[in-house]
Amino acid sequence: MTETQAAAPPPIASETGTDDAAEANTPLRRNRPYLLLMTGLTTQSLGGSITRFAVPLLALELTGSAAAAGVVAAVGQTGALLAALPAGVVADRVDRRRLVVGSAAVAAVLWATVVLAGVLGGLTAWHLALVLFGAAVATAFLDPAISGAFRAVVPPAQLPTAYATAQGRDAVAGMLGGPLGGVLYGVAHVVPMIGAVVGEAVTALCAAFVREPLNGDVADQRALRPVVALRQGLRFVWSLPLFRACLGMFVVVNVALSGMLIGIHLELAGSGTSPVLIGVLDTVAAGSMLLGAVIAPPLVARLRLGVLTVLALGLLVAAFAAMAVVQEYLAYVVLVGVGVLLVPAVNAAMAGYTAAITPAEMQGRLASVLGLSGVAAMPLAPLVGGTLLDAGGIGAVLGVLVALLAATTVALALVRALWRVGTPDTWADDALPMPGA
Repeated sequence: MTETQAAAPPPIASETGTDDAAEANTPLRRNRPYLLLMTGLTTQSLGGSITRFAVPLLALELTGSAAAAGVVAAVGQTGALLAALPAGVVADRVDRRRLVVGSAAVAAVLWATVVLAGVLGGLTAWHLALVLFGAAVATAFLDPAISGAFRAVVPPAQLPTAYATAQGRDAVAGMLGGPLGGVLYGVAHVVPMIGAVVGEAVTALCAAFVREPLNGDVADQRALRPVVALRQGLRFVWSLPLFRACLGMFVVVNVALSGMLIGIHLELAGSGTSPVLIGVLDTVAAGSMLLGAVIAPPLVARLRLGVLTVLALGLLVAAFAAMAVVQEYLAYVVLVGVGVLLVPAVNAAMAGYTAAITPAEMQGRLASVLGLSGVAAMPLAPLVGGTLLDAGGIGAVLGVLVALLAATTVALALVRALWRVGTPDTWADDALPMPGA
């Protein structure tokens, strides 16, 4: 939206040429490169969670309009959309360690300018939008590099565990990010942005200490022209019915879900709700995601991907439909926790399956192409949420987007390829060769 399974899949040749069967016997807690990457990403996730909580509130303060605040966020996040596909090509043809270090360092510097401008009293909505744009571009290059790095240092049998742990990491960060963001925003409105500065800096530092190779031999990929490599990645994704369906329909799911959450945040802020209370909403959602990450491994091990996806989306539809009816703060807090409970299991299953079946040389491009489902939602969700809120209030936000989410759930349930994906012990049977190999 990843941990143990009953039977590990057969070994798949790793990017570094190591023996995955032997590595699978080493617990992740003793996997040094994995721990370094996770330490950096955990700090980044917490800092980013604090910052993401404060950005819509800061944009609303700078512009005075929910719709205008949505435009600021949309302009900023357009950077991720523009950079997504080139980033995947780059991640498959350069040293991924250096790419992670460079991307995170650039993002840290950009967020530092927001803090500095806020302290000096010169922060504007356009400055915030430009920093959001630049940081989104940097993150677009970091994400596929991290995806490929995980596949390089984690054996296939442990991929569900690694991705489920990542889900739990983000959930904990979300639990802490909302309250901390609310408290820090109350101190000074730019203070939460320090979280992004620290998180990105630690990510760069931890990645710099990883000594194991995060790429295999990239000579073949460098020999390809970038445009050819990009076409190769697009053809690979488009050749698989499951990936085609996910690329389109998950865009709609992400826009609907993020748009509803943004609309609720802006509605609460506009009605004078304390930032700390708004943060409680995020804390409850993150707590539910953490519980979902804990129960994800047995669910992924026992349920097919189609069953998990329909169950998770159905629960989201039911919870947000109830919010549309009640429209009270307490209902938002309770129902958002119910709605997102199964999301980590779907994320873990989908991420583990795609990583397990994709050739090592294609990991970066796969991550960037499939990541478009989330990236495309970034500029659209705040626009949709803010515009619907200005046009018809929170009732319009929830009513329209719940209907959209329900229709998409039905459409996904009709995708045959989704129901053909088995449990993790069968994923290796679906492994694909490198195109042209």
